[in-house]
Amino acid sequence: MNEKVLKIVEYNKIIERLEEHADSQPGKKLCRELLPMDNLFDIEHAQAQTESALSHLFRKGSISFGNNRDFSYMFGALSVGASLSMPELLQLASFLDNVGRIRNYGLSKDGDRSAIRTTARGGSSNSSKDSFSKKGGSGLNSSNASKSGRAESVREDAGPAEPETDVLFDFFDCLYPIPSLSSEIRRCIITEDQVADDASPALRKVRREIQQTGDRVHQQLAKMVNSTYSAYLQDNVITMRGDRYCIPVKAEYKSQVPGLIHDQSSSGSTLFIEPAAVVTLNNQLRELALQEKKEIEKILAALSEEAGNHLMELKDNSKNMTQLDFIFARADLAMEQNAVRPVFNDKYYINILRGRHPLIDPKKVVPIDVELGADYDMIIITGPNTGGKTVTLKTVGLFELMGMAGLHIPAGDRSELSLFREVFADIGDEQSIEQSLSTFSSHMTTIVDIFRRVDRQCLCLFDELGAGTDPTEGAALAISILNFCHVRKIRTLATTHYAELKAYAMRTEGIVNASCEFNVETLQPTYHLMVGVPGKSNAFAISQKLGLPNYIIETAKEQLSQDAKNFEDLLAELEQARQQLRREKEESDRIRSNLEQERKKQLDREKQFEKRREELLQKANEEARDILAKAKEEADQAISDLRKAAQGGKHGGDLSSMERTRTALRNKVNEKNSKVSFQKKEAPAGRKLKASDLHVGDKIKVISMGLVGTVSTLPDKNNKVNVRCGILQSKVDLSDLQLIAEDAYGNPVNATKQSGSAIKRAFRDADKASSSGKDMDLSRGSSVSTELNLLGMTTDDAVYAVDKYLDDARVAHLQSVRIVHGKGTGALRNAVHAYLRKQKWIKSFRLGDFGEGDAGVTIVTLRN
Repeated sequence: MNEKVLKIVEYNKIIERLEEHADSQPGKKLCRELLPMDNLFDIEHAQAQTESALSHLFRKGSISFGNNRDFSYMFGALSVGASLSMPELLQLASFLDNVGRIRNYGLSKDGDRSAIRTTARGGSSNSSKDSFSKKGGSGLNSSNASKSGRAESVREDAGPAEPETDVLFDFFDCLYPIPSLSSEIRRCIITEDQVADDASPALRKVRREIQQTGDRVHQQLAKMVNSTYSAYLQDNVITMRGDRYCIPVKAEYKSQVPGLIHDQSSSGSTLFIEPAAVVTLNNQLRELALQEKKEIEKILAALSEEAGNHLMELKDNSKNMTQLDFIFARADLAMEQNAVRPVFNDKYYINILRGRHPLIDPKKVVPIDVELGADYDMIIITGPNTGGKTVTLKTVGLFELMGMAGLHIPAGDRSELSLFREVFADIGDEQSIEQSLSTFSSHMTTIVDIFRRVDRQCLCLFDELGAGTDPTEGAALAISILNFCHVRKIRTLATTHYAELKAYAMRTEGIVNASCEFNVETLQPTYHLMVGVPGKSNAFAISQKLGLPNYIIETAKEQLSQDAKNFEDLLAELEQARQQLRREKEESDRIRSNLEQERKKQLDREKQFEKRREELLQKANEEARDILAKAKEEADQAISDLRKAAQGGKHGGDLSSMERTRTALRNKVNEKNSKVSFQKKEAPAGRKLKASDLHVGDKIKVISMGLVGTVSTLPDKNNKVNVRCGILQSKVDLSDLQLIAEDAYGNPVNATKQSGSAIKRAFRDADKASSSGKDMDLSRGSSVSTELNLLGMTTDDAVYAVDKYLDDARVAHLQSVRIVHGKGTGALRNAVHAYLRKQKWIKSFRLGDFGEGDAGVTIVTLRN
């Protein structure tokens, strides 16, 4: 890609912004060197890397690569066995800490920041705490272990890795934090100019001796300063000159203080003398200092040797960290620009949806839609100056270069770009961001150079084609240039003010006009790109708004040819029609939006109504079930009491008590039945239905046909009623109809009455017992079997049979019974067990044991 095009479309400014998002100098260098690629596979791979990094940023937040730097000089020193300085080793430790954080960041699944931990302070630091004692006082115990390879150092840190799900997995998985090395460096080196006393036993010993010797020197000098030589001193202080402890002695008393003179004051009145009594101790301190320096050098050499053992891992870390920093810089830029991954093709087809120029303020930029390469291969954009024509050209060119460089573009989802061998541009107007102005000759020079290299695999961008010369000749030359591109199917975008080019686009297949909208009332461009509509320069309207006298404008209009006037009038009419259509479309969109909102509200109301209806039905069913269960329980208890009384031969007062019980139970049933209010009443017997008795939806019976249906319409003047019986719709005379009563839930009254048949049957038994006393039929209680067989029954029939059987078993005072339901699918067993759990007079139940029928039998124990 030629440098001129990169500068014209301001690709270099995008690179400058990209560089700001990189954390490390190596990463910034890769950003500066980023150029568009010419291989579709490489482009897609780079786009996938940016997309994956952007996903990490959205899910886990940002991460820093700031500890990455150019380690080439360190790696060179380690490769030849040289020692690193304390600052360099600390930089290496910080880098390895950063490597550990990045690895955990990339391999963590949930983005928990607590999981992104620094691994340099891992468990290996304890094992290396006394490492120097194992190699003659100057080695690292981990140096031998480090030779076991990368895998061991990785295991110390990462834990289970996430399966490879994106293109960045290998980058994260191939990071080696080497916690044993980083923790050992931090254990030994405290700051950039201080080594820890515990770095080695030898260093600890030397420093202890230095401390003791220094204390002895201070003790002797303090004694001299405070007593022995106090009268000869300028100040009662201890000072140092050239790493030697001295005392300030007055010049006239120098003979009174034996020792070595190391310095004197600027006035010469004070001499700094090292007393002879401490010379030996000072010499010892000097020797110990040399030993300390030598031991520190050994420690640094040992740490450097350990780092050299991991040189290959360190180089891989540096390379991968630099690449990740570069990739995440691209993702960070995409997040800042609200950019998306474009879809690439090799068919020279461009479809930019709501594209926004990335160098314009996001609050002010107007999105544009550009499609090129499907129905037409050339777009000619017209319109007034400052209307956005050049910005459109630069947006298309810049998007192509950004996409081919692996950068996301600030556009709508599923925007498409194509792989072009080259992008050529001849752009240079006053409205460009660079403020460059080209002459006609320079334009032609650029176009000639383009035509030497252009082919169908290229994209061409021409701004103000043919400008800067005679308009007639310029327009003819521009048409010829565009026709050259059109014949060769070269994808082209061009801007112009020439009416001849508008006409050329209108009469040539494969070329389309476009315009940038301009508001003449406010003299402000709207920057909306309208494909298919040629634009006007609006020179007369703009001049008039700016105050140019009308007579001058009218004179100018007279200079136009009749064809030019007709063409301009046609463009004006097209623009008015387009604006009218846009207003109508906006109004229809508003109405459609309102209707959609109303539809959603109606659906919500229907859902709420359905939910409420289901809740009411469920509640009613539960209440009915509870009522029936309670009534049955009371009836069962009453029957049991009556039968026990009959068996005991009790009459008299007990009969009145039984009558009261029976009456109370019947009253309860009547009370419950009264709550099921009837919505409809049957017509009185012997009375014909009247028109006022019927309502639409009433359930009726057609007497002549014996069919049940519903009323569709009210009776007409001839007393004819439309009724629907299933799929049959017919008109029936009112006299042939019989109204069917319904309860509150729409059920026939007879069905409601049948739901209490078990209770009524119990009441009939109770009536019979109370009226006949000892004559109660007890024959069935004496002949009740201890086993009930349910095989072949449905669950409803089985539960009913169990209920009746257990009633008889209680009357017969059976203690235990056997219910045979079989194994099968378990439906009968589950239904029977569900029924037994709800009965208070069931003491216990269980499945049969071996020899009793196993799981095909349930043994039930009844309460006394």
